Amino acid sequence: MQISRILFATDFSEGSSQALPYAMDIAQQYGAKLFLVHVIYDVVKSAGWYVPHVSVDEIYHDMEERARAELEKNLIEDIRGLKDVEYVVLRGIPYEEIVKFAGDNKIDLVVLGTHGRKGIDRMLFGSTAEQVVRNAPCPVLSVRMPKHN
Repeated sequence: MQISRILFATDFSEGSSQALPYAMDIAQQYGAKLFLVHVIYDVVKSAGWYVPHVSVDEIYHDMEERARAELEKNLIEDIRGLKDVEYVVLRGIPYEEIVKFAGDNKIDLVVLGTHGRKGIDRMLFGSTAEQVVRNAPCPVLSVRMPKHN
């Protein structure tokens, strides 16, 4: 089995924090490139609302800058020692963008955390992890948050 390109998807949640060590360890073991990916949820795209174009572009540009800074600032300590890392900020519906990025970039493994939402939360927010597992063009490692620390 060859793993040379790993996508770690993060929403900066505690669940994502639990999954990062898995992505890092696998990247180190295989000498793989690690893509640290955050997707900014595009409300306009998902809801089909009309919002003046200039204001939306400005908002998303600011969000993308902040997300990139968050990726670099918060994860830099965690990924120390990895040689081949790329930070990526995308905009769209998270599972769609993760799946598309995985296919377009010939990703060998996707690693992401799960929230373990149930009931109304799951119905309202859905499960990005579930959709990625169902649609990704490669294996997916989903890491659940432990029930206790």
